Amino acid sequence: MTESTTGRITDEGVAALRARIGVPQLYPAPAHYRRPNEDAFRHVAISYGDDNPLWCDPDYAAASRWKGPIAPPPLIGGDSLIGEDRLTEAEIAGQRELRGDPLRGVHAFYGASEREWWAPLPPDRQVLRRTALVGVLDKPSEFGSRGIQEWTAQAFQTAGGTLLGAQYRMMFRTEREKARERKKYDAIEPAVWDESAIAELEAGYAAEKPRGARPRFWEDVAEGDKVGPLVKGPLTVTDMVCWHVGMGMGMYNVAPLRLGYQNRQRIPRFYHRDELGVPDAMQRVHWDPAFARKSGNPTTYDYGRMREAWLIHACTDWMGDDAWLWRLRVEFRQFNYVGDVQWAEGEVVRKYLADGDHPAVDLELRTRNQRGVVTSPATATVLLPSRQHGPVRLPRAPGRAATLEAAFDAVIDRFSAER
Repeated sequence: MTESTTGRITDEGVAALRARIGVPQLYPAPAHYRRPNEDAFRHVAISYGDDNPLWCDPDYAAASRWKGPIAPPPLIGGDSLIGEDRLTEAEIAGQRELRGDPLRGVHAFYGASEREWWAPLPPDRQVLRRTALVGVLDKPSEFGSRGIQEWTAQAFQTAGGTLLGAQYRMMFRTEREKARERKKYDAIEPAVWDESAIAELEAGYAAEKPRGARPRFWEDVAEGDKVGPLVKGPLTVTDMVCWHVGMGMGMYNVAPLRLGYQNRQRIPRFYHRDELGVPDAMQRVHWDPAFARKSGNPTTYDYGRMREAWLIHACTDWMGDDAWLWRLRVEFRQFNYVGDVQWAEGEVVRKYLADGDHPAVDLELRTRNQRGVVTSPATATVLLPSRQHGPVRLPRAPGRAATLEAAFDAVIDRFSAER
């Protein structure tokens, strides 16, 4: 790519990106948890404000239908949380063809996520993953300029052969439009909270608790039933520090000191100099207001994955220990700034037998801020225990696959069919 096309979406760049669809790739960061144990389960759950004893108390979990601790759903997938790459020697040798970004310099932001879970993850299991680009879709930006949806899929399996789940992650690529982006967010005023407002939010926190061991039977659920709300906020930088304690530093593999230097050699364009002349990772926009303002935002803001985890939390608190969260789809449409509150909430919109024999409900979900703005609309499918049909039976992997490779191929095929 010539310097003149850097930062631009060209037909040649899009074609080069599409040539990578379906080609298994090494993930750019190692797994944060190679063999996640009971402590990892607890750390991940606490990082998004979830103290459900099903993830956090091994003695409690031992008395549940799962007969022991299981991972909270956000751990299965996420960005670089689990999974050691499982590629053939030929696939590893072909990684040279995947070097570089055909859309180098084109702005990328996290636009949407789709996830599904097929089986629980017990502690101390090695997890394998396969990753590939699965879709490159032309979509105009909100300003009418060219935009690209870049969809990547992953599937996960324990080394013992249990298929765990899959996810799609969409990065929206668009040419930088700094003046219009800054103007768009000029009207946003940071939230300020007085004691009475904080007391009202804390009353919401005090009323929250997971449903726990009391089953939510399918027969007792009706369309229109409410899910949540859960209070999430006001968002602080401390919340994001705690997020990183459990979730790691994500796919860019940000690290301190000498390891930070080494990472800067690997991805130099991800680092910008601060007011002291020190190079630092662009993730600093999440905790440094000055860095955030350089990106066109009025102040620091969250990660989309945080709101995804909050919506998962709303589902698992509502459904109880005996149910199973099968699918979740989230779009990240607005920023969540430091000082903002989000309410994770929703309702039941459909009750049916999935695949003919799995009692299921579909949920419409959202995160809504104190301005009344929906920042992340979402949908989910939950499998519930039934008096008539019995305990929850776990969903089948796509294509009734029995191996990681077959499940991954089925995930890719389904993406193509649905788009």
